[in-house]
Amino acid sequence: MLLVTGGASFDNSPLCQALFDELKGQFDLHRISISGEPSPQQVDDTVAECSAAPPDCVVAIGGGSPVDAAKAIAGLLPSGDSVMEYLEGVGHGKTYSGPSTPFIALPTTAGTGGETSKNAVLSVIGKNGFKKSFRHEQLVARHIILDPELTLSCPAKVTAACGMDAFTQLLESYLSRHASPMTDALALSGMQKVARSLPAAIADGANLSARADMLYASSVSGLTLANAGLGSVHGLASPIGACFPIPHGEVCGSLLFEATRLNIEAMQSREPDNIGLFKYAEAGRIMSNDHSLGDEAARQQLLTLLEQWTTEFHMPLLSDYGITEDDIPVLIAHASSGSMKTNPVTLTDAETGELIQSRL
Repeated sequence: MLLVTGGASFDNSPLCQALFDELKGQFDLHRISISGEPSPQQVDDTVAECSAAPPDCVVAIGGGSPVDAAKAIAGLLPSGDSVMEYLEGVGHGKTYSGPSTPFIALPTTAGTGGETSKNAVLSVIGKNGFKKSFRHEQLVARHIILDPELTLSCPAKVTAACGMDAFTQLLESYLSRHASPMTDALALSGMQKVARSLPAAIADGANLSARADMLYASSVSGLTLANAGLGSVHGLASPIGACFPIPHGEVCGSLLFEATRLNIEAMQSREPDNIGLFKYAEAGRIMSNDHSLGDEAARQQLLTLLEQWTTEFHMPLLSDYGITEDDIPVLIAHASSGSMKTNPVTLTDAETGELIQSRL
């Protein structure tokens, strides 16, 4: 068995250590740790390392990074191929057909929902970096174990960033041009959990009920993004995360209020009949738990809450990670076209630049 974990978070969790000891007692176990965003080189090195005695199963216990790394490793172990053969946009264009080594996911954070999706996001961070997906149905986990006890040791700062990522995915997929009644129902149920439990999980990490709610919201967000797509926050999160060492959840948490405000203003000024305006209002009623609000009041309530969370959860400015005005044209040019296309309203380059500028 190959066990893929995060760094210190796994080692500092008594529950994870107990599970690790139990697995060592029952299996021929090899462990690797993924710190930070997983890279294609880490995936290829692990596949090569395991080639002499390929494991029968890959298990990920950790946050989004180890889950994505494990997903890619499991997919490549049978063939021994480099992930660069398949990586979207920057790879060699080879078509993946499987098979994948059986993969089991046990998330220890509530953010990306990567355990429920078919894509493994890998990054090379730097001036010419990228953040791209290795994607296929056969990469989906065979089994997913959602145990809120595994998230209890997650620090408040990480809980906040991951929670903002999950909420961003839920809200953007709900507003997506590709949304459906199925994804809408899932997204709304996830947002209800976030409204009730994200502040509680940050304030008291031992609150098992709040942890369970956020784990549900995160996993559901993985389903909604896979089936509906995302929006401008994730469109920009891709090049920002590729060029600068900023955690993905912090990008989402930093941009979400301003992106929501900008989308609403753009629709009101040039697409007043856009269904997205109603959906933002419905999200506002859900998040405030006040279904008596009219549409305009509900949208304002949503904006007020997001602005409050941005401050209270200490979401960073992009400039905290070295992003300057000079970087704006490059980030706009490399914004993820897929996520930008499913944003509820088409943003101009000037509006996208305004969004980035607002968080410097």
